[in-house]
Amino acid sequence: MTTTPAPPLPLGHGLFGRLRRDAGPVWDAYVGHRFVRALGDGTLPEPAFAHFLKQDYLFLIHFARAYALAGFKSSTLADLRAAAAAVTAIVDVEMPLHVAYCRDWGLGEAQMAAEPEALETMAYTRFVLERGLAGDRLDLDVALAPCVVGYGEAVERLLADPATRRQGNRYAAWMDAYAGAEYRALVAGAIDNLDRQGLARGAEARYADLLATFVAATRLEAAFWDMGWAAGQGAG
Repeated sequence: MTTTPAPPLPLGHGLFGRLRRDAGPVWDAYVGHRFVRALGDGTLPEPAFAHFLKQDYLFLIHFARAYALAGFKSSTLADLRAAAAAVTAIVDVEMPLHVAYCRDWGLGEAQMAAEPEALETMAYTRFVLERGLAGDRLDLDVALAPCVVGYGEAVERLLADPATRRQGNRYAAWMDAYAGAEYRALVAGAIDNLDRQGLARGAEARYADLLATFVAATRLEAAFWDMGWAAGQGAG
């Protein structure tokens, strides 16, 4: 039995596609980061991934806060409901799944909750919250987009790369989570949402500022993977 490949993500679509294209090498350096490539071929040192998992737990807490802020910044009931659903999904679905996955790496929730936030974790999450507080819903969604869409594209690239190894790769389950239909639908929804918010909030006239936010957020996301990579250096 053959499996029908999933259609490619709509990465070139609309406002997101324009931001992604104009970010140029900054975007490519993020989604093609050496941390991600080492996940794909199975050579990433396990201490690097364990450190990433602990920081990702803390990151998810602030991610939920950002979507709560998106609800406050929403001007329609539909957008408010979508933001509320995102908070619920992160807090009641994604975080318990993350905790369960981390148990396979010997990491308990109490241990992760007590982990000090890395500077890179603080930098990106607080940047996102600041853009939402200082700006409007569009500013916030643009700041969130590199995380939401970038993980989807990074794994899509991995799965198309002959160097990626799935058999016997301990990181295969992580790749599967971001390649799955549920996450791909989330990515497509985020791309469509940017178009809706952009049309409603004058993205064309604000494009230079939006691009600056997108590029900064992309660099901060790449720094998050730099943090994980650095934790694995010297590990044998």
